[in-house]
Amino acid sequence: MSILRSLAFYGVFYGGTVGFVIASLVAALTLSAPRARAVPNAWSRFHRWCVVNILGIAVREEGTRPAGAALYALKHESFFEAIDLAALLGEPVPFGKEELFRIPGWGRAARAYGAVPVMRDAGAKGLRAMVAEARHFIGTGRPLAIFPEGTRIPHGQRPPLRSGFAGLYKLLGLPVVPVATDSGPAYHRWWKRPGTITVRFGEVIPPGLPREEVEERVHTAINALNG
Repeated sequence: MSILRSLAFYGVFYGGTVGFVIASLVAALTLSAPRARAVPNAWSRFHRWCVVNILGIAVREEGTRPAGAALYALKHESFFEAIDLAALLGEPVPFGKEELFRIPGWGRAARAYGAVPVMRDAGAKGLRAMVAEARHFIGTGRPLAIFPEGTRIPHGQRPPLRSGFAGLYKLLGLPVVPVATDSGPAYHRWWKRPGTITVRFGEVIPPGLPREEVEERVHTAINALNG
């Protein structure tokens, strides 16, 4: 049954994704940024629908989101949370690998949406560029979202946070909302399994803490579902 559900999911979701990608490119070229964002937002909600109704995976959210600007730091176990960001957070400003922005078409759409490229190998210069772009969005009310471990991590593993996260936290001066997810066991596999993915919003971490403290608190909170 899991195989049949997965095959149906791949056909419906990725088949539909082709249309969303084309529509996103057209919107990025012809519409204002706020209107263009409606297409990828709808794609994210479409993915959530497919996960729940085709794969039979329930998505449970725990905790609450604070009002006001914040930097959301999410555990990253599978493509689920990357695609689900807009469904989860409304209309986030995601930080993504710089290489993704070089993909023809995709990079243009990502820029139109308001995504910020992460320049991992550019050192302090790259961090300053990220911060400069991110600051443009702080007053808009849109949440900023980053995967502080830098890449997908198998369920059960707890690597240290990437060094750039603490610098971003310090320079942006925003509170951090750690977000734990446990999508790996159900979603990060060819034949996806029915079950429940839990997304837990942790306690808000205020700005201005020492590097060691904020890293320890974020690391602990995003791995709260990783036992």
